[in-house]
Amino acid sequence: MEETIDQIHAKAISELDAAADIQAVTALSVKYLGRKGEVTRFLRNISRYRPEERAAIGKRANQVKQELERSFKDVAERLEHTGAAKKERIDVTLPGRPAGHGTLHPITRITEEICDIFSRLGFDIAEGPEVELDYYNFEALNIPKNHPARDMQDTFYISENIVLRTHTSPVQIRTMEKQPPPVRVIAPGKVYRCDSDLTHTPMFHQVEGLLVDEGISFGDLKGVLTTFVHQMFDPHTSLRFRPSFFPFTEPSAEVDILCVMCRGSGCRVCSNSGWLEILGSGMVHPALYENVGYDADKYTGFAFGMGVERIAMLKYGIDDIRKFFENDARFLRQF
Repeated sequence: MEETIDQIHAKAISELDAAADIQAVTALSVKYLGRKGEVTRFLRNISRYRPEERAAIGKRANQVKQELERSFKDVAERLEHTGAAKKERIDVTLPGRPAGHGTLHPITRITEEICDIFSRLGFDIAEGPEVELDYYNFEALNIPKNHPARDMQDTFYISENIVLRTHTSPVQIRTMEKQPPPVRVIAPGKVYRCDSDLTHTPMFHQVEGLLVDEGISFGDLKGVLTTFVHQMFDPHTSLRFRPSFFPFTEPSAEVDILCVMCRGSGCRVCSNSGWLEILGSGMVHPALYENVGYDADKYTGFAFGMGVERIAMLKYGIDDIRKFFENDARFLRQF
């Protein structure tokens, strides 16, 4: 015996009440209201009934179809809301998950510490372009073209007269061009050289300093750098000055500190010498004064420069400079 429309309706509602998820509701909608669904088939077969019955049966069938459409939609929305609520449910009895806090990169931290020390000594901070003219990077610093000293620095050339600066010394020349003595500045920033190994990277950071005034002596240089070393490391860290050569200073000196690892007894880090080189320095060469229009007979001054990565490696006991640039969160969290 063929089912009546009310029997189909009752069966559909019963199965809908038992539906546990949206997928089950969707399947029931197809079963009863789809192109081959039971309600759709019933409507197509109304012609089987006597003519005087068709109007009433067709009307009831359309009512059932509309009621089922509303029922399927309501149940689907209820199940979707219930599922979302379950997903968003928070157990307030569980301990909270602390948010991670970022910290300064060790290079940034050391740069700020260096700048802070020299700022307290009266130095201003100066900046300059990283893409530099050959003149400011070399010639104005007493390093003319074909000078042997250029072999000391592996340079990135953009063109014949434009380079990526190999040191921040060009900032010193640009500063002296803009103002008369006294000059007291430090120049922190990125520099670039074609070099890459355990202790060198193609890009690294420097802080260079310059002081020019009347009556400045090598003793003033020693006093400033001794103060810097004692504040950066500790008051018991000894330092020494060794004669050296830089085209832009005369006389020139390398500055060593007592090995921070072995305290002078000799180890692998200091090659058993007990000392570690940290920076270069010297009295400003008179040729630089001529390039910026200073009176070399009236003014004297000193300059120095250090690699920030070098200072950080010594301060934190890091043996590979590449760790600063690998972005390993386990390494960076230590600082």
